[in-house]
Amino acid sequence: MSQGCDHNCGSCGESCKDRKGEQTDFSAPLGKLSTVNKVIAVVSGKGGVGKSLVTGLLAHGMALRGKKTAILDADITGPSIPKMFGIHGQPTVLEQGLVPMQSAGGVDIVSMNMLLPDSTEAVLWRGPILAGVVKQFWSEAIWKDIDVMFVDMPPGTGDIPLTVFQSLPIDGLIVVTSPQDLVAMIVEKAIRMATIMKMPVLGLVENMSYFLCPDNGKSYQLFGESKSKAVAKEHGLELLAQIPIDPALAALCDRGEIEKYSVDIISDVLDTVEKTPKHEKK
Repeated sequence: MSQGCDHNCGSCGESCKDRKGEQTDFSAPLGKLSTVNKVIAVVSGKGGVGKSLVTGLLAHGMALRGKKTAILDADITGPSIPKMFGIHGQPTVLEQGLVPMQSAGGVDIVSMNMLLPDSTEAVLWRGPILAGVVKQFWSEAIWKDIDVMFVDMPPGTGDIPLTVFQSLPIDGLIVVTSPQDLVAMIVEKAIRMATIMKMPVLGLVENMSYFLCPDNGKSYQLFGESKSKAVAKEHGLELLAQIPIDPALAALCDRGEIEKYSVDIISDVLDTVEKTPKHEKK
């Protein structure tokens, strides 16, 4: 039993000898028509650091490498993946399940925004309902022959991240950060949650690392000196990529054309994902 335990086993990821006798296996089954070989969760300790952007670039990059790629958008209250990929309309629902919509580059995507009458409609649901929707996306969508699925997680360490970690067969985490001290501190919370849940962290990706001036070719650290390398080293991790502030990338995302952006900047992250083995939960 951990210090400060409130004996509410249903909201705890610890596997201690004092757990109550209720169900401790929360894994959600994959649909009968679905095959997903590898699942990578993209997480952050807070919002606004570009987690969805990194998810989109990773999916785009893996598709370019010839992998059948998917995104499960678990950020139910703030979904941005469909807009980033230029996906509009609603998915087909068959008797066997929900058919993911596909981007121009062949990425299969399921997101809450696809199911709303209006993409700007607010989702005013409490945590348990949101978590249940994520499990439905996993179990009731038809994920056909997926080599790599990326799960775009909501920020923080609340109900949905806990549900994903307990319910989906996560093979590794990519933690997204930015250069500021405050963000570096909050990223440590995400890493510690992963440690508690026995989830392997593959490495860190720093977004908004610098701005490359088109006029003089110099790079400027607009948010100050990066602390991400130090945070990664402290936890025995690697800083896999540093993504610049690029107005061209922002414009492509706004137009739904993220798949036109070069993924050279994240090639080391893609290599790491490809080499990641299946993770056996203990």
